[in-house]
Amino acid sequence: MVDFRMPSLGADMEAGTLVEWLVKPGDWVKRGDIVAVVETQKGAIEIETFETGQVEGILVELNSKVPVGTPLARIRTEGEAKAAPVAALSPAAAPVISPPAPAAAPPAIPPAPAPVAPPPSPAVAPAAPARTRISPAARRLAEARSVDPATVTGSGPGGAITYADVARRAAEPTPSSERKRAPTLDLDAMRTAIAAAMARSKREIPHYYLAHQVDVTACEHWLSQKNAALPPDNRLLIGALTLKATALAAHSFPAFNGFYRDNKYEPSEAVHVGVAIAIRGGGLAAPALHDADQLSLDDLMSRMRDLVQRTRAGRIRSSEISDSTITVTSLGERGVETLYGIIYPPQVAIVGFGKVLVRPWVVDGAIGPRSVITITLSADHRVSDGHAGALFLTEIGKLLQEPDKL
Repeated sequence: MVDFRMPSLGADMEAGTLVEWLVKPGDWVKRGDIVAVVETQKGAIEIETFETGQVEGILVELNSKVPVGTPLARIRTEGEAKAAPVAALSPAAAPVISPPAPAAAPPAIPPAPAPVAPPPSPAVAPAAPARTRISPAARRLAEARSVDPATVTGSGPGGAITYADVARRAAEPTPSSERKRAPTLDLDAMRTAIAAAMARSKREIPHYYLAHQVDVTACEHWLSQKNAALPPDNRLLIGALTLKATALAAHSFPAFNGFYRDNKYEPSEAVHVGVAIAIRGGGLAAPALHDADQLSLDDLMSRMRDLVQRTRAGRIRSSEISDSTITVTSLGERGVETLYGIIYPPQVAIVGFGKVLVRPWVVDGAIGPRSVITITLSADHRVSDGHAGALFLTEIGKLLQEPDKL
C-alpha cells in the first residue's frame, strides 16, 4: 500500500489546492497517468502518479489547500491489488467527491398498483434534456472563462468534462472576428511565485556569468536545406538546435546538470531541459523536455510545440514542472542580443540565447558577413567555476557549428 501525496512543484511551492479528481476508488492506474488537478501559483497543474496499481481510497476533499507531502489518496500496488482486489470500501476510504451509491440494487421505478389502470399519457412524452457531466472545478472554470460546456468534449470517465478539457477549450480561438483568448492562469499569482523564487535564488546562490559569441552561419544554411523539403508545420526552428546542443553539452558537463540540495550537489544522469515559455499577459513558466539529449531534432521540435501550446493553455503536468535539471531561455525572437538568466533553485545553471545577428567576422583571415549568436551562462559558484563554465559554453558553440551531428 502506498500513499499518493501532494507533490512539490518547485522550490517556491509550499501547498496546493486540489480542484479535481480524475480517478475514483477501484480504478486502475499506471505510472504516468494523470489522476488529479492541483491549482498553484503557477496555474492548474495536471498531477501524475508514479505508481501502478488500484486506487483504494480518496483522502482529501475537493477545494482543500494542503501542504506539499500530504497524502491525497491511497493506492494498492499492482501485486497487492491482484492478491486482494478492492471489493468494498470502508467509509474512511470512500471517495469524497461523490460518495458511491449504496450496495443495494439500483433504484427502480415504483410499480403501479395492479388493480388500477395506468393514467392516460400523451402519445409522445417529451424527453428530459440530458444532463452534461462536468466536474465542479470544470464548471467553475467554464463560468469564469465564458465557455459553454455543450461545446466541450469530455475526456473523463464516461465522457465527463474535466478541468483540463475546459482549459483546452478556453485556449482555442473563437470563430468570430473578435478573437480574444481568455487567460487560464492567474498571472498575478504566477508573478508572485516567480518573484519569490528569483529573490531566493539571488539570496542563496552565488551566481557567476559568462558570454560567448558563436558563428552559426553553417547552422542556418543546414536549417534552410532541411526545411526546404518539409511542410511549414514540421519545419525546424533554430531553438530546437540550441536546445539540443545545450542538452548534449550538459550530458558531457555534469557540473551544470543537477540540483544543489541540503548543502550538497546532486548531478543528474538524465538531462531534462526546462524551456522558458512566455505566457501572454506577462507570465512565465519553464516546464521540462524530458531526456532532451536523446531526442532527434524532429522529435524535439514536435515536443517543443506541444509543450508551448499546453503551457499557454494552462495544462502543464507535474513532472514537467518539477523535473528540470537545467534551463534554457531565449529572447532572440524579441530582438534581444544578450540576456543573463537567474538560476531557478535547486538547479545550478541557466543558458541564454540572444538574437542571431549578421556581423563582420574573420574567417580564414578574411572579414565577411556571418550570422552570430550570443550564448550566456549563469551558473552556481558552489558547484562550478568560470573555467568549467567557459568549456561548457565552448562545447555548445562547437555543437551548433556541426548541426548535422545533432
